[in-house]
Amino acid sequence: MRTYIIRRILQMIPVFLLVTVIAFGLMNIVPGDPVVTMLGPRAASQTTLVERIRHEYGLDQPVIVQYLRFLGGAIRGDFGKSFFYRQPVTDLILERVQLTMTLAVLAMIIDLLIGIPAGTISALKQYTLSDYAGMLVALVGVSIPVFWLALILQLVFAFKLGLLPVSGTSEGWRSLVLPALTLGLVGSASTARMTRSCLLEVLRDDYVRTARAKGLRERAVVGRHVFRNALIPLVTMEAIGFGSYLTGVAFIEIVFGLPGIGKLLLDATFNRDLFLIQGDVIFCAFIFLAVNLAVDILYGFLDPRIRYQ
Repeated sequence: MRTYIIRRILQMIPVFLLVTVIAFGLMNIVPGDPVVTMLGPRAASQTTLVERIRHEYGLDQPVIVQYLRFLGGAIRGDFGKSFFYRQPVTDLILERVQLTMTLAVLAMIIDLLIGIPAGTISALKQYTLSDYAGMLVALVGVSIPVFWLALILQLVFAFKLGLLPVSGTSEGWRSLVLPALTLGLVGSASTARMTRSCLLEVLRDDYVRTARAKGLRERAVVGRHVFRNALIPLVTMEAIGFGSYLTGVAFIEIVFGLPGIGKLLLDATFNRDLFLIQGDVIFCAFIFLAVNLAVDILYGFLDPRIRYQ
């Protein structure tokens, strides 16, 4: 198992390097000067100040030197200083990531609590009214735009019933209920469909028929044999979903007025905050790599054959 984990970590290194090249390259081929953007109308009359700031941030160096400095800083977790906020990028990211992490965990819990039971019931009661109803609801959930569902939940639970705050973080955990419910409901629709598909595929295998022929109870057949063997594709999808919750919640954070990492990246893009964009992209990529590593290790425990491949 140790060799398997080391091999997976080594495979992450070229991916990380490629992400740094892409993040650095894209930000440097975009038209415009971030220093001029930061200074605004003053830049035209203050060329000396522009040059000084460019020198301070190392933007007057050759591109290869800039990249090597960027790569060295990324390895150390130092992404420089934000143009717009005038603070270290790492500090800004760490300030915002706790909120986004909490939101992602809550959304994933809601996703699993709704999606897995719904998909399991549909698979075990295939072609019944429960199956049709569950998959119809799941289809609607997959089709609904997440921002539209957010607005509907705000209208019902905040404006009509007055049970929860409409936006902001002033009421602590209550402020995260609606955004987490929005993400969790949308995610649970895909989880239900995937769970049903995976279980149906395993339920047709010979060893399941053999287990039933031996007289095992249906609960034991599903719990011991079917569900564990159906977990690998489901775990893969949930890992991607969790990474998306962490890095792709900008719309939800904007709708609900949450100062998370998604909104930080969106604001940095509008302000053309070069170092903040690069740092945010690298951080999001690292999150995905870490989640994928955790999933690969989990695969090894779920199916011991994988660790020897």
